[in-house]
Amino acid sequence: MLGFPGVLLWRAELSSVFLRGTIPPPVLLLPRWLVPVRPRGSFENHALLVLGGRIAALGPREELLARHPEVERIWLDTHVLLPGFVNSHTHAAMSLLRGLADDQPLMAWLQQHIWPAESRFVHPDFVRMGTRLAIAEMLAGGTTCFNDMYFFPSETAQVAAEMGMRVSVGHVVIDFPNTYTKSAEDALRKAQAHLAGLRGSPLVKQGMAPHAPYTVSDGALQETAALARQEGLFMHMHVHETSQEIAGALERDGCRPLQRLARLGLLDSRFLAVHMTHLDASDLAICAETGIRVAHCPESNLKLGSGISPVSSLHRQGQKIGIGTDGAASNNDLDMLGELRTAALLAKGRDQDPTALPAVDALEMATLGGAMACGWEAETGSLETGKAADCIAIDLDRPATSPVYDPVSQVVYCAGRDQVSHVWVAGRLRVSGGRALDWEDREIVVQAREWARRIAERDGEG
Repeated sequence: MLGFPGVLLWRAELSSVFLRGTIPPPVLLLPRWLVPVRPRGSFENHALLVLGGRIAALGPREELLARHPEVERIWLDTHVLLPGFVNSHTHAAMSLLRGLADDQPLMAWLQQHIWPAESRFVHPDFVRMGTRLAIAEMLAGGTTCFNDMYFFPSETAQVAAEMGMRVSVGHVVIDFPNTYTKSAEDALRKAQAHLAGLRGSPLVKQGMAPHAPYTVSDGALQETAALARQEGLFMHMHVHETSQEIAGALERDGCRPLQRLARLGLLDSRFLAVHMTHLDASDLAICAETGIRVAHCPESNLKLGSGISPVSSLHRQGQKIGIGTDGAASNNDLDMLGELRTAALLAKGRDQDPTALPAVDALEMATLGGAMACGWEAETGSLETGKAADCIAIDLDRPATSPVYDPVSQVVYCAGRDQVSHVWVAGRLRVSGGRALDWEDREIVVQAREWARRIAERDGEG
């Protein structure tokens, strides 16, 4: 079985659950190539058995066919089967702001366009619609889990659960008044009020999301950290995103942002630092000492001119790294295949070293690394027995991905998201033949267009 341990299934118990329709029926997936991520590498003519929404066994195709003749089979003769992508940093609802005021400096983009639009339009209906649009895009492109930071997190969680998407929602903490909270203290009160209500869904985790060092005061940061530790939650924060952020911190606080966060006691293995584009030797040392996780958003950082994260340096010193798209307002897509390709190529160009961030490492960051970054690694990020069956199939039988010498290289350097043919979340098929099974994309597009009309009419009013 190539090192894949077997799992005993409780058939009598499961059959009664199947009849109630609470979990999907058994299925045997039969790809040309299986890429489990852990262990590394690809395995040809292997199969994966899903029972009760979880991975029950992996092994040689003929062996599993013989052992499970009664189970439904899905043949994927020209496909690679791998874990679903984990988008380690998003603002899903901001999909409704995609393309608004492109090609602007970060602070001008925020202060003159994004923040005014949010102040006018962001409320529960906006978040529900924007999240639906984002999930429709992400699932179709092979993303099965995302780590979100935005207002009205309960709405995001509800939509994700309804659409069958795995999510970690961050309770945003920010000092300034917005359409969701009046202050950091109000944000913390709302987070505490919502924590209990969001527990219980197998597809939802929660975290605390202080916005950035320059928007949250020392006291609020320490209270946020205390609540996160009390509840056993990850923290998720924009850190070292621009050189201007660091210059402002040096002038205001007399130290770099990571130094301040370390002094306040925020940094440990449950802290996810997003962007991290400007790091010196002292910053890298803090990362190594504290074991923080990093979310790398290469395309958003490039588009906003924020900088290039030294990902290969972080990787070499053992940092756990995930890949994120950021929001569609600043990327402008939620395409994890494109993102992991950019991450791999950018690292090589930055280091002037073609061996920097090989394809296998980039793929791990986009799957298991992302799961580790937001606390989902026990459930998803790799194809291992006992984990949830969050799987995607990519059809490599296309001119752009032929011939295939190494399926991992083809996925990272060649494949496009239009080649994602099947997507399963917790064993339930959500996308088949490249089409969503549970909603009409056209309906979502029409609704998004109406939101865009209203937003564009007010853009630039200040």
